[in-house]
Amino acid sequence: MKVKKAELSKLVSARKDLPAERLPEIVLAGRSNVGKSSLINSLSGRRNLARTSNTPGKTRALHFYLVNDSFYFVDLPGYGYAKVSRALQQKWGALIEEFFSARKKILLVLLVIDLRHEPSVEDKEMADWLRHFSINTIVVASKADKVPRGKRNRQKLVIAGSLGVEPEGIITFSAKTGEGREQLLRIIDDELAKNRC
Repeated sequence: MKVKKAELSKLVSARKDLPAERLPEIVLAGRSNVGKSSLINSLSGRRNLARTSNTPGKTRALHFYLVNDSFYFVDLPGYGYAKVSRALQQKWGALIEEFFSARKKILLVLLVIDLRHEPSVEDKEMADWLRHFSINTIVVASKADKVPRGKRNRQKLVIAGSLGVEPEGIITFSAKTGEGREQLLRIIDDELAKNRC
C-alpha cells in the first residue's frame, strides 16, 4: 500500500462527537509513550502527522487520521500513566470502551507494546478485552532498534507468554530504522481488501 495522503481529521473527547461510520478504521492502542504516534508517522510517511512527545499522557482524545480518503488510523489515548488524574484515567477508559462497543468498522487493532519490557497489567487487560470481544488484533513490538537482535526473540517470547499470543504473530517495529513498516502496511492493505470484497 502506498500512502498518498494523510491528515488529522478529527479529535474526539466524547462519544457524541464520533464521526459517522462511513470508512474502515485501523486502531492503535497501547501505553503512554509506547510509540503509537511514531508508528502512525512511519506508516503514513509523514514525519509530523501525529505529534510525538517526551511527556507521557499528552494524547487526551481519540485522534482520527484520514488516510488516502479511504480509511482512518484511530489513535487512542495512552493508558497506564500514573501522573494523569484518576478521574481523567476513568474518563479515557469509559471513552475507549464506548468506542469499541459502538464502532462496527474496526478492521484491526494494532496493540503496541515496548519490546524492551514485559507487558504491563494494563497491556494484559487490553489484550484480554480485545480477545473477549473477538476484535482482530496484531501485537506490534515497538522500539526494536533499542534491543540487540540476539535478544529480540527472547523478548518476543516474554511478550507472547504474557499476552497469550503466538510469538510468530508479533511484529517488531522501529520508527528509527523502518523495520516492520512494510510488513504492517501489507497487513493493513490485506484487511482493507477483505473489507472491500
